[in-house]
Amino acid sequence: MKISVYIIAYNEIDKIQECINSVQWADEIILADSHSTDGTSEIATELGAKVVHIPFHGYGDLRNQAISHCSGDWIFSLDSDERCTIEARDEIIMLTNKAKLDIYRIPRKNFFMGKWIKYSGWFPNFRQPQLFKNGKMSYNMEKVHEGFISHSNKEIGTLKNFIWQFPFKNIEEVVYKANRYSSLGVSKLQEKGVKGSIIKAFLHGFWSFIKHYIFKLGFLDGGPGFVIAFGNFEGTFYRYVKLAEAQKNWKPMINEPINKSNK
Repeated sequence: MKISVYIIAYNEIDKIQECINSVQWADEIILADSHSTDGTSEIATELGAKVVHIPFHGYGDLRNQAISHCSGDWIFSLDSDERCTIEARDEIIMLTNKAKLDIYRIPRKNFFMGKWIKYSGWFPNFRQPQLFKNGKMSYNMEKVHEGFISHSNKEIGTLKNFIWQFPFKNIEEVVYKANRYSSLGVSKLQEKGVKGSIIKAFLHGFWSFIKHYIFKLGFLDGGPGFVIAFGNFEGTFYRYVKLAEAQKNWKPMINEPINKSNK
C-alpha cells in the first residue's frame, strides 16, 4: 500500500525540516504551502517533498486541496509542528497493510516550555483523524478548527502509539496564534448567529481558563499549565471582542475642520 503524507505550512522554516525528516519513510510527501516567504518551501523541496502552493482561504479548504494532490492509497496528515515517531511509523505501516477500518485518530504528546505536558487537556491530545484511506475522509469548510467528514460506513479507530507535537516555538508564537485564530473564529461565530459583547467575551474567556486550568488539571503542569490556560482565555476573549467590534462597527468620531473662526 502506498502512503502519502501531506503537511500544511506557512512560514514554518524553524519547524519544517524536522517535520519532513520524521516521515522520510513515506512513499510521497506533499507540502501544501500558502506561499511562504521565509524559505519553507525551498527547504521542503531540498528534502524531497513535492511543494504545491495553495492560497489560504481557511484550513478546511487548504486540507481538502492538499488531499487532492495525494496519490497514495492511504493519507497521513501531519502538521508542521508535529513529528512522527518510530513507534507510530511502524503501527501505521502495519495498519495500512491489513487495515480493518478506513479512518484512524492518532494521539499526540505535546512539548511546551521545556517539558512534556501531562494534563491541561493536552495529553493525550487529538485533532481530526490523521490516517485514512484516500477518498474516505474530507474536511468541512470552516476557516479554523475545521471538522472532518467521514465517507466510510465503518467506525473510526485509534492508534496506540503517539506522535509528537511542538505547538509553540516560543511565547511570542502563543500570542501570535491567539490573535490569528481569534480573528479566523469570528466568521464561525457570525454564521451561528452569536452576538458579541465585552461581558460575553470575559465570561467565555474565563470559562475557557477554568476548564483548562482546573477541570483539565492544568495546574498540575505548573507554569506551562497556567500559560496554556491563559492562552485559551486570551484566544476566546479576543474572539468575542472582535465579534462585537465587527457587529457594532466601532469607528472614531469625524471632526469638522477647526480654524480661527470656530467658536
